[in-house]
Formats: sequence, C-alpha cells, structure tokens
Amino acid sequence: MEFLKKLGIEGTNLGTSTGQEFLGKEGQETISSSTPIDGSHIADTTVTTREEYDQVVEQAQEAFKEWRMTPAPKRGEIVRQIGLELRKHKEDLGRLVTYEMGKIYQEGLGEVQEMIDICDFAVGQSRMLYGKTMQSERPQHRMYEQWHPLGITGIISAFNFPVAVYSWNAMIAAICGNVMIWKGSEKTPLCGIAVQNIIAKVLKRNDMPEGIFNLITGGREVGEWMTEDERLPLISATGSIRMGKEVAKTVGARLGKTILELGGNNAIVVTENADLEMAARATVFGAVGTCGQRCTSTRRLIVHEEVFDELKDRLVEIYEDVNIGNPLDEDTLVGPLIDEDAADSMQDALEELREAGGEVIYGGEKLEKKKLGDGHYVRPAIAIAENSYDIVQEETFAPILYLIKYSDLDNAIDKHNGVKQGLSSAMFTLNIREAEAFLSARGSDCGIANINVGTSGAEIGGAFGGEKETGGGRESGSDAWKAYMRRQTNTINWSDEMPLAQGIEFDVE
Repeated sequence: MEFLKKLGIEGTNLGTSTGQEFLGKEGQETISSSTPIDGSHIADTTVTTREEYDQVVEQAQEAFKEWRMTPAPKRGEIVRQIGLELRKHKEDLGRLVTYEMGKIYQEGLGEVQEMIDICDFAVGQSRMLYGKTMQSERPQHRMYEQWHPLGITGIISAFNFPVAVYSWNAMIAAICGNVMIWKGSEKTPLCGIAVQNIIAKVLKRNDMPEGIFNLITGGREVGEWMTEDERLPLISATGSIRMGKEVAKTVGARLGKTILELGGNNAIVVTENADLEMAARATVFGAVGTCGQRCTSTRRLIVHEEVFDELKDRLVEIYEDVNIGNPLDEDTLVGPLIDEDAADSMQDALEELREAGGEVIYGGEKLEKKKLGDGHYVRPAIAIAENSYDIVQEETFAPILYLIKYSDLDNAIDKHNGVKQGLSSAMFTLNIREAEAFLSARGSDCGIANINVGTSGAEIGGAFGGEKETGGGRESGSDAWKAYMRRQTNTINWSDEMPLAQGIEFDVE
C-alpha cells in the first residue's frame, strides 16, 4: 500500500535504531504484524537482541553528554521540526495507526494530531524550565533551584495509543535534555518504525548525533532489560495494572524513578439536573470509541434514579445506529478489537456479569466474520449492573458500558470512588453545587475530573494521569516536565565571611 511505502515500511523491517541508523541482520527473530481489520499480514519487524540493546544504551549514554549541554531552546528547535515533519505525514501515519491498531481513521488522525500538539507545547516549554529563587537567612548569600536532565528515559507504550503516548513522553523529555529509548507494543511495531523514520529525517537534516531518539522492539523480555537496567534512571510505562506493579517493583528495587499510566475504570455521574442529550453523546463516544480500548474509556455510567430509564432508552437508540466495520471507511464509528484474546475477554466478562445478577440489555455478541473478514468485531454492550460486582470492579478492555443507579449525591460519589482505579471521571449536571461537590476534596478521587465533558479525549495542555492503581504518574502538559528532571538547590556565598545556617558557631583556630 502506498502509505506504507511513504512511511518506509517494507516486508521485513529492522526494529532497533539509534536515531538514524537501524541495527540488525538477516536471520534475526521477527515479529509479524497483522491488521485487526481482516487479519491479513502487513509486514515483519526484527526483535532487538541483547547485543543490540546494549549498543543502543551505550550510544544513548554518549549522546546524552552532548544533548544535555545543548541549550534548551535549541533542543526545542529540533522538536519543532519534528512537529513539522509529522504534519507532512499526518494522513499516512494516521492511516497506519488505523491499519495496525484498528481504531477508526478519524481517531488515527487525532492521535497524530496529539503528537503535533505536544511538539508545539514542548517548544514553548523549552524556554520555561523554571527554577525558584529563595531568600537566604545568611547575609550576602543567594539561594536558588534549577533542574537538570536525568539521562536516559525509558518509554514503554501500549498498543491502543501506538504513537501519541510515546510523544507525550519523548518530546517533553527531549526538551529537558534527556535521551530516549522507546519500546512500543509488540502488537503495533510498525507504528514505531514509521515514527522513527520520520524523526530520523529531522536528525539527519540537523546533523544530530546518534542516540537521542532510540527504538527497540520485542516483548516482555526486552521490557525487562529496560526495567532492570540501572543505566536508565527513569522508566515511563503505560499498560495494565499487573504490568505496572511489576515495573514499579523492579525499578523501585534499584531506586529508579517511574511514571506509571495504568488501568482505568472510568465513570460518568449523570444527575437529575443534567442535559441528558449531552450526557448520552459523551457516553457513547467514551464507551465505544477505539472499541472500548482506551485507558480513559467510559466503563460505568452512574445515573440518578429519576432519569435512569430515559437515559437508558436513549443510549440503546444511539447504539442501534452505530456503524461497525472497517475503520478505514468514513462512515464507520467502531472498528475491531485488537485480537481474539480481547474478543474472548469481552465474552468472559459478560458471562461473569450475568452470573452475578446483571443484565445485558443491548449488544455484546461477536459479529459474523463472513461479513467483516477475519477481524474480531463485536457489538458494543450496554448492561445493568451493581457497582459491587467483581467484574464491574475490573477493567475489561472492550466496549462494555455498565449502567448503575443511584439515589442521592453522596451515594453517587461513593459508587464512583468505590473502585481501585482512579484515572478519568466526569459528571453531567447543570447544578453548580453538584458540580463543585464533584470537583471538591470529597468528590472524584481521579487524576482527571470533568464537568459536562466525557472521560475520553484529554487535551495535551493538562497533566495526564491517575491515582490509586492507575499508578500516580503524570505526562504531557502542565508541570509534568519536572518528572523527567532532577531538582538541584544551589547556594552561592558572595561575601568574605563564612556564616553557618541556623546561627551555628563553629570557630576553627
């Protein structure tokens, strides 16, 4: 396909890169990438060997020595040019995201736009890596703090956002003076190759050293090399809670730093004072977008008893008109799940729901392959449930929406917060008291809390991340840049005396 050629994707692609140079040789182990649209083979990617991994780390260490001393605005200039190069390839890269991951083309384009946006944000941030000036208690002393890069930032990203989440980390880390080693999901390796090819054009044009933006490919073993490696002071990992706990344990044991973006069990609270049409539309996008495979997908809808039936009927009505099919078609709203395991997990979850006493009132079934090829297509499900059900307490990475009834605001907030995850949340209401209660300290316990905005579709200007078992990490905007740097407090004595703090007298003859 033409867009693959434009992105440098061939039959077998070398999966390890130090920025401009790709490492590897014939006969290496490969990952086969297939499209979830119809199951057909796209291309292969070599798996990073241990020898290649060590070569990448050593090259990154050398590059860091030069990159950290490059003025931050000049680092920002490189990122600015990466943003411009992404603009040139937006349609092709967006199409690849859709082709390899399965989200609809509009979402694929949106993911690339996120990359462009974070590049723009990072360029401005490169001139605003601010420290503070403090007042010393000692005369003729100046105190201030400054921020320095950590070194190598290890980035482990997931299949559902195969390019955007990488850029949230990489572009901010880059302007901070760090160098990057990226391992994307083994389910979407070609997206990583394409992004690396785009970045390589900018690096070559500016005669930049090898080792600033590095790529490795592979499964769990390759990820473990990163988490165990003391040469990588920071690991930013996106994935399941189970994976995150292993990363935290391993990196913590060597006193490294982590940014963890893990599972979500996101809810929208709909009060009796809500605009129900707005709530319905936001819920549908949050629940079925990316076929329910976002960490911010809407999984629970907590609805006041007075409007429960009305909203339930409206949702079913909308779901009946949702087009399911090839995500490259313009009229499609829901594409396939990533693979057979995801489709089976959805069926298992629905069965567990029924056994617990819940009721599936719409959808949930697998769709016939003869109509849609060999992709794993499902009909998004709506179910009536209790928040206490074990399956509702878990994150199922599929389009299942649980409808949960509540009676008063305190009851709604208790249900909302009554899960182990804490990523994204929302309330729909036209009552300012309800809205402020939800955003207060007694309200949502999530890292993201919205009013009359759904759980999905965060902008890059705010810090992205969640609490509790979501991991506590923050990426993207606001002051998330500080996670990629180390703080240093400095004191300069410009007097001809040597006073000590706290008035301590320590005279030496």
